[in-house]
Amino acid sequence: MNNSRLLRKIYRLIRKYDRIVITRHIGPDPDALGSQLGLKEAILTKFPNKQVYAVGAPASTFRYIGQLDKFNEDLYNNSLLIVLDTPDLKRVDDVNPVKFKESIKIDHHPFVEKFCKYEYIDDTASSASQIVLELIYKTPLKITTEIAKKLFVGIIADTNRFLFKYTTPKTFTLVSKMIKDTNLDFTEEYNHLYLKPLKEKRFQGFIADNMIVTENGFGYMKVTDEMLKKYNVDAATAGNMVNSFNYINEIYAWAIFSEDKNIDLIRGSIRSRGPIINDVAAQFGGGGHVFASGVRLKTDEEIDKLVIELDKVCKEYKEREEN
Repeated sequence: MNNSRLLRKIYRLIRKYDRIVITRHIGPDPDALGSQLGLKEAILTKFPNKQVYAVGAPASTFRYIGQLDKFNEDLYNNSLLIVLDTPDLKRVDDVNPVKFKESIKIDHHPFVEKFCKYEYIDDTASSASQIVLELIYKTPLKITTEIAKKLFVGIIADTNRFLFKYTTPKTFTLVSKMIKDTNLDFTEEYNHLYLKPLKEKRFQGFIADNMIVTENGFGYMKVTDEMLKKYNVDAATAGNMVNSFNYINEIYAWAIFSEDKNIDLIRGSIRSRGPIINDVAAQFGGGGHVFASGVRLKTDEEIDKLVIELDKVCKEYKEREEN
């Protein structure tokens, strides 16, 4: 089934069900939340009498994107599930896809495993928000300014303001049409995403001052719970700092490992401007994009092993560049 036909099939399933549950991956970022809440609002705009629930653990840093709903076991009955921005079953937040009558996965990550009845995967798309926007424009779903705000935030976050290689002509075409159709004040949305409190900027400076950089061009920082408390920030904030270290001459790939006492794990956020990192992340139970991936680890020893492997791919990349 080609992409356009599959998008129309997704629309028919949305039209069919009176109750729809939308989720995404654990530890949500702006794209996960923007696509989830944008799709919820698009469905309700077209079908105001449907029951649509956007579920999963909230992320206080991104509360401006919108409010989430609480999930309960009754929602498994006669409901359609839509999972966004999630390539593998273990990262689905709050629900068990198997328990739903029908399920759809919409994702832009490279394929990992099939866990929904219907799966729409476009790993050339910049973001899940871009796919939701395409779904709206290729079906009778409607776009509004409020929906556009959510999807725009998701797109600019995952493309880092259209700087990453995942940005394509289709990305610009869809976003341009969305801005024209909704008169979106996109500068205001940049303010939401990039305005930060002073404590976070000071913490960013602390990371820059203490980041370890190997001779092969891999930079990393281990952020302990004590460091987080000193700067009054949380582990998710620390992980989101990873996008602040692009375009440093001496660094090809970099990572921030932040201790999260709430889940008793270490969050690892990894980025690259050349070396392929998602294969390495997958070896440690994580994954993601070629140049943007994540892992969740349990010990410092796991961090050290991952650093060794990431340093190797930086070395290989550096040698290719020099030759």
